[in-house]
Amino acid sequence: MMKVSNKRGECDMLYSKILVAYDGSEASDKALDSALKLAKLNHYSKLDIIHIFNLPTYVLGSSVVIPPIVIETNYLDYSEQVIGKINEKIADFSKVHIEVRSGSITKEVLKYADEIQADLIIVGSRGLSSIGEFVLGSVSHNVVQHAKIPVLVVK
Repeated sequence: MMKVSNKRGECDMLYSKILVAYDGSEASDKALDSALKLAKLNHYSKLDIIHIFNLPTYVLGSSVVIPPIVIETNYLDYSEQVIGKINEKIADFSKVHIEVRSGSITKEVLKYADEIQADLIIVGSRGLSSIGEFVLGSVSHNVVQHAKIPVLVVK
């Protein structure tokens, strides 16, 4: 994080490395738009965008059931669409990195934030699955609760 003086001589904090969690939902579109605005205000801060797909696995007794390859292919196809959507939005930015991972969404966001030493995490208030949010707790809520750095939740 950098400190910069404004016109009144007061010190403003700027974020030099911003991480955005993006799943292609309307809320994550708003989060990415907010991150792009903030990056511009911060003299084009480094922007990292992470997209995580979580392949479902099911435990039945002592067995783990992995979904058929067609389901994995659908997730990968969707991820490619999401990356295309991101690329359209970031056309004017040069300091952007897109990371695609699989696994637990909250854990991967927090792990990646640590890896890149992010100053700020930006997430949408709701993702793609409202049923999953109800049952498992929302990703944004969990990120806010467990992050070691500031989190901006965009509605």
